[in-house]
Amino acid sequence: MNWKDYPRNIKVRLFTSFFNRTVTSAVMPFMALYFTHEMNKVWAGLYLIFTVLISFLVNLIGGYVSDRFSRKNLLLISSSLSAIMFLFMTISLLANNHNIGLFSTAYIVFIISSSIGRPAMNAIIIDSTTAENRKLVYSIDYWLVNLSMAIGTALGGLLYSNHKLLLFTLLTLTSIMLPIAYKIWLIDENKIRLEKQKNHFILDIIQNYKSALLDQSFVKVVIGTVFIVAAEFTLNNYIGVRLSETFKSIQLENFQITGVQMLSLLNIENMLLVVTFTFFINKITDRIKKQKVLLFGLILYGFGYATITSANTLYILIIFNLVATIGELMYSPILNTLQANMIPADKRGSYSALSNISYTGADLIARSSIILGAYINPTLMSIYIGLIVMFGTSFVYLGLFVKGYSIKKEKYKLTT
Repeated sequence: MNWKDYPRNIKVRLFTSFFNRTVTSAVMPFMALYFTHEMNKVWAGLYLIFTVLISFLVNLIGGYVSDRFSRKNLLLISSSLSAIMFLFMTISLLANNHNIGLFSTAYIVFIISSSIGRPAMNAIIIDSTTAENRKLVYSIDYWLVNLSMAIGTALGGLLYSNHKLLLFTLLTLTSIMLPIAYKIWLIDENKIRLEKQKNHFILDIIQNYKSALLDQSFVKVVIGTVFIVAAEFTLNNYIGVRLSETFKSIQLENFQITGVQMLSLLNIENMLLVVTFTFFINKITDRIKKQKVLLFGLILYGFGYATITSANTLYILIIFNLVATIGELMYSPILNTLQANMIPADKRGSYSALSNISYTGADLIARSSIILGAYINPTLMSIYIGLIVMFGTSFVYLGLFVKGYSIKKEKYKLTT
């Protein structure tokens, strides 16, 4: 499938998401640092926890709204509001003593606006693709996610400390371009709208997600994904903390590699591998049944992360990080595709919002691994990571290939 053959909405979705993720990746890693510096650790911690809860709740509302109303209009409103909030954050930095009240208020509204539009963005891929080309589109999206994160993180790292105002000015200008792109090029293809079931807005949302939660196969996949993704998230949680404490520094000529720098190397390696090998691995796995590729990829992924959880040697860390990333490149586009194929046409936004619970749950498990790691040794933590990936794989397999979902396999051509 050539680029010119892609539906216009897919092109718009991929381009705008790339710039949107670049923008967020440039600032999100530094928000905890900024709020801690401007206020204090307790205030920053409570504030950021509050933003996570707000994001989760608004994401569910966004899924419901994107199924009931025009996805294009929702994206126009949410992206315009996000741009305005970046402008307010930029204005707050003009004062000699940064206006933290204006900044924190604008940041909360930005979290709300971006969260409410996210399910609509996810649903557009499903609206504009078929079962035959969906895996390729998800592979491209996965590649662009990592490329945008690499560019955004590098941009933030270069400008955050000494050129904060310039950074936020650039992000504001980029954000302004997104709603303009939606207005000009995005086509509202969502013709199947969710019917209202209850008169009260809140009750209707509850009823909507109640029916989604009764879809046992989909719920199993969501639960399984929570545990699978948690292994990756431990890299910047337990593994990062452990490396900073136990990794013996290595001197390579004039460059010293400490535990913190080792963590950065692993993250850089992961991004470079994804950007370099996504399409190569995608081309190879197209020749093999998706079920086999998914399981083998998850085995590599689990084995890789289980090993680096306790490893303390440079070469072992790099090699098994490579193994884990190759496994991720194999399983991730397929899992996203098969999960998307399960979603009813009139509930694509709602199901997409529900699937985002996977990342919230994975983040909570990864953060709790720091506490667990304080009581058990690294070897047992490796076993723990291996077990949760196995647990997640079992749930994903049951949801995708056993009982109810097996009936859909022929319809969606999952075994081709």
